[in-house]
Amino acid sequence: MPGTEQLGLAFQAPARKIYPVAELVSAVRTQLERAFTDVYVEGEISNYRPAGSGHLYFTLKDGSAQLRVVMWRTQARLLRFKPDNGLQVVARGRVTIYDERGDLQFQAEHLEPKGAGALQIAFEQLKAKLAAEGLFDPGRKRPIPSLPRRIGVVTSSQGAAIQDILNILRRRHESVNVLLYPAQVQGETAPAEISAGVRYFNRHGEVDVIVIARGGGSFEDLFAFNDEGLARVVAASELPVISAVGHETDFTICDFVADLRAPTPSAAAELVIRSRQELDDKLLALRKRIVQAVNYKLLRAHNGLSRLVQHSVFARMQDSIARRQQRPDDLVFRMGQAQLRRLKSLSRRLDGYETQLRHQDPRMRLATMRRQLDSHAVDLGSAVARLLAGRRTELERLTVALGRTSETVLLRRRSRWERLHSNLQALSPKAILARGYALVFDANARLVKHASQLQTGDRVRTQLGRGGFTAKIEKVEESGE
Repeated sequence: MPGTEQLGLAFQAPARKIYPVAELVSAVRTQLERAFTDVYVEGEISNYRPAGSGHLYFTLKDGSAQLRVVMWRTQARLLRFKPDNGLQVVARGRVTIYDERGDLQFQAEHLEPKGAGALQIAFEQLKAKLAAEGLFDPGRKRPIPSLPRRIGVVTSSQGAAIQDILNILRRRHESVNVLLYPAQVQGETAPAEISAGVRYFNRHGEVDVIVIARGGGSFEDLFAFNDEGLARVVAASELPVISAVGHETDFTICDFVADLRAPTPSAAAELVIRSRQELDDKLLALRKRIVQAVNYKLLRAHNGLSRLVQHSVFARMQDSIARRQQRPDDLVFRMGQAQLRRLKSLSRRLDGYETQLRHQDPRMRLATMRRQLDSHAVDLGSAVARLLAGRRTELERLTVALGRTSETVLLRRRSRWERLHSNLQALSPKAILARGYALVFDANARLVKHASQLQTGDRVRTQLGRGGFTAKIEKVEESGE
């Protein structure tokens, strides 16, 4: 305006700061995280969605308001219960913004149920899950052997539970054998160690029954026996398992899955084996009952037999049996007579064969043949001697003639060999070299016949009549011929 310019007042518009979206979201997120670093928030879980990566995503709602929540895998695996829709919880963490969508979200670091404790909820959830799978059904329970030879105990080697079990077993049946698999019964490693003990006894088959034992304690102390992995190992055991954890009022998942629950470790020892006196008393009672039953049956059988013996039918039966016994006696006599006649006939035939054999004695025939053979052998020896003498004379004559012929042939061949050797020596390259000639070879051991095969700087090897040497070519001169 003209008036404004006359007064010397100049109007300037305020400067604007324009934020990129990412920068503005980042600035707001920084302010929120600083202001709400450690916050507790309460609400009902909805839209619960566990991801394959292990992260948990859900919404906390309260009336008409809702808040997106994320819990990273490292914190989620520390939860002692499973979050689910409709569960009222208290979450601890910090408020932040998810940059990708610009959404306000709560990053939870700890989660606990409202009212009941996390351990109790985890216990109830696992109990319902395994019950739905049938792991608690009585039909799958295995019977406990009444008198096991060996008992496998999985417990702490330093605890009172093993001592209580040993004392009870020693008092009730001292001959029973106990194998101990030492394991932690409290803490994070306890479920894995107890499971390893159950697997060990199943794998080696050295025991007839397994006892999992621990003394009393708080619900938190006994929570190792509420582990899902341990429950499945006990359910899969081929050997019967007795769970003796805590006191009579304590219940764990292991108690429901096991084939038998004992209120205490001492009670487990009493349940797993009967006392010697109980067995002796029961055996004595059974023996008495068996003796009485056998005596009663024998008495009834004796009375019945006495009545049958007095019956007239038995008298007639004895006469019939006597008459039937006469026929076997007659048959035996007739068979003996027939055998005697048969033997006499065979004896007469044998005497006849002996007479014929004496007339044709092979020893006499062999003596005659031996004399003929000796005569033939003498004649044959004389003929062979005459033949050898004639052949020896002829062989000597041939040897003398062959000797004379061989000497003549050898002399002629020696003379020819000496003549050929002289000719060969005259044609030998060594003889030529001995007269002052030489052989030259290039670097590839090829014979040099023309100077064109060589170049200045090449190395050659020269072979003389005696010895040789290596030389380097300084100049190559080719002949015009």
